[in-house]
Amino acid sequence: MTESASAQPRESLPLDSTAQLLTRITAQLGAQLSHVSLNGTRRPMHHRTGGSAPGSATITRAPALVAVAHGSRDPQALRTVMKLLDRVRELRPGLDVRLGHIELNEPLLPAALSALGAGDAVLVPLLLGRGHHVKRDIPAAAAAASALRATIAAPLGPHPLLVEALYGRLVEAGWPAEAADSRGCAVVLAAAGSRDPDSAADTRRTARMLSERLGGVPVVPAYASATTPTVPVAVRALAARGRHRVAVASYFTAPGRFATAAAAAAPGPAAAPLGAHPAMARLLLCRYDQALTGALPAHEVATNGHLLASA
Repeated sequence: MTESASAQPRESLPLDSTAQLLTRITAQLGAQLSHVSLNGTRRPMHHRTGGSAPGSATITRAPALVAVAHGSRDPQALRTVMKLLDRVRELRPGLDVRLGHIELNEPLLPAALSALGAGDAVLVPLLLGRGHHVKRDIPAAAAAASALRATIAAPLGPHPLLVEALYGRLVEAGWPAEAADSRGCAVVLAAAGSRDPDSAADTRRTARMLSERLGGVPVVPAYASATTPTVPVAVRALAARGRHRVAVASYFTAPGRFATAAAAAAPGPAAAPLGAHPAMARLLLCRYDQALTGALPAHEVATNGHLLASA
């Protein structure tokens, strides 16, 4: 071998190719980490791909979570819902979390869905049972957004996380956190009310679950509209049964006219609305994940406006 040949430098990888390789590795690692929850478990992977060239890396994106609130003239309602969604974003960084209202507040649900354009979304009702809004209004809005592939999750209730939020709000209002003499105690579960029998059944089930959480203390559903009993009537009925220490649990997602009226009728502690309680944020993500995996409760759900029965 000649001296000139031995002195020839080895061929090295160009700097720009090295940078491209590192960029690709970083992007792939980030995509994998995006499917890992804060508790270390792997989230379900939901694909939305464009026209990728053969052999190229596939970019995955979880469907957007669109929280569907009722809407209220009370300015505290919107602030409360926004705080709740901030908690959801903290639990699931990178998830596209949006808000739409059925009425009274902007953005209205059709506008929120239109802003998403084409793609995938899961609509999570910030409603506590199966009623007209869940069965009719939300599916109609999803069906009208023809460019969007929309799945509608079950309403928030009944669910054990919802009961934990109710219990937490009662304790904040003065209900004893430790076991105590419950004789003479009772709770009125104050809900909005609906003429839909499924909605009433969901509220009654939540009342039973809350009673169990409270160690057997009676929990009586009462309603602000559409059906009976009202909160004052429920309080009087409990007093007639010897239950004179009555607290009111607020079965409302956010402040509003009904929640205010229910609290005013309380003869004892009146819990705040569920709001941005940490269990509520976890529940929103639970309903979102259930809708994507098909592990749904015995509620009606919808995909693109078509109602499906769930086991």
